[in-house]
Amino acid sequence: MLLRIGSRGSRLALTQAELAANRLRRSGVEIALVPITTAGDRDRTRPFGEIGARGVFVKELEEALLEGRIDIAVHSAKDMTSSDASGLAVGAYLEREDPRDALCGASELRPGMRVGTASVRRRAQLLALEPGLSIEPLRGNIDTRLRKRSERGLDAIVLAACGLDRLGLAAEIGRRFEPDEILPEAGQGALALQVRAGEEVVVAAADDAETRRRVEAERRCVATFGGGCLAPVAAHHDGRTLTALVADEDGRWLERRSGDDPEALARELLAAVPA
Repeated sequence: MLLRIGSRGSRLALTQAELAANRLRRSGVEIALVPITTAGDRDRTRPFGEIGARGVFVKELEEALLEGRIDIAVHSAKDMTSSDASGLAVGAYLEREDPRDALCGASELRPGMRVGTASVRRRAQLLALEPGLSIEPLRGNIDTRLRKRSERGLDAIVLAACGLDRLGLAAEIGRRFEPDEILPEAGQGALALQVRAGEEVVVAAADDAETRRRVEAERRCVATFGGGCLAPVAAHHDGRTLTALVADEDGRWLERRSGDDPEALARELLAAVPA
């Protein structure tokens, strides 16, 4: 049996696709990797919000699945929208790796530092930790952002620790932020294997039940915030409890709550948003 795995074409995305392929090969199937360019890959300058926000790295992969050009799409779970596209389902989550955000180029935050990130979630929480930071937009794949840090003379940049680990670049990390400092994106650290609805059995053997439990809770929480909430949001389940937050983009206020019910947690936070 030959399965076609669709993936973005970046070095990290192909590395992640190979992790999924290796896991599936244990079931005795053959794998063919199919690189696909997404909107987020084509436009590397504009802020995510101008080109579609969440989903800019998955839409074309989902279209390829629906059209039958691939059998499985491998996504960083944090890049997915909070609800599954019609006709598609996450058939498996690989075991989650480090979900934390990482500071590269420095080991601590100091007033006046120039820090690069394109994430409004990271921007809000960084400024809440240290209001004296200068946050500068920075996009591109991991290698590009590491290079731009030097070219632009930035003091530090913030990236997902798991991506650096997967590429063998952990030495670039000066500090891994604990979730009580910077709450990760929903799904961060997990790889999602998406298939056509009804074909979940194709990847079921690769599913990690504990990762699914945590990530699905995070995604449900974010989905409850809905498109009407324009403030940065985050959700992370540590295995014991789910924590979520909503914040001002400039870190002037931040509301954080923990609980067991994803939807109730989101509604509680929405009610706490300043008028």
